[in-house]
Amino acid sequence: MARRAQTGSGRLSRGLLLLWALLGTGLCQAGAEPEGFNQDARTSPPVAMFNWTAQLVEETYTNITQKCWEFFVDLMRNVTASELCEWKVISRPYSLLQACLEGWADHLRYGYPNALAEQYIFQSHHRYFHNCTLEHQVYFDPPEDVLLAMIIAPICLIPFLVTLVIWRSKDGKAQP
Repeated sequence: MARRAQTGSGRLSRGLLLLWALLGTGLCQAGAEPEGFNQDARTSPPVAMFNWTAQLVEETYTNITQKCWEFFVDLMRNVTASELCEWKVISRPYSLLQACLEGWADHLRYGYPNALAEQYIFQSHHRYFHNCTLEHQVYFDPPEDVLLAMIIAPICLIPFLVTLVIWRSKDGKAQP
């Protein structure tokens, strides 16, 4: 088997993906006039720049997560319906989706977990794994009123039993 040549640490591919996302949003277009270099922009407070940057990061992350989802869907095309609930088969695509969502959030300093990543995770469960059931029966806690009765009954019974033992031992007659 021929060995695959290594292309580096993956920074190049991440950089290209980020560039592609920026080009796709229309933020990096040739011949476009740069915004924000007029007199008003120089005197505006730094908060306005921060809001624009946060919006850019959110928009970039939204575009990248869409590509993460499309890659996951492409990987899941190779999984048959009978294999959808087998962790050995789906762990790789599922882990790659999570790593992509989390990795790009960390790279962009967007914060993880976030609502968009959770949406894609829930969407994957709804679309692919909603018919998966556990082989073993799952035990749930009883309702609170039953649980409270099960806790209080022995506690109340103990003083009664202690009183009964003391009362019977004071009788003075020898027990055969």
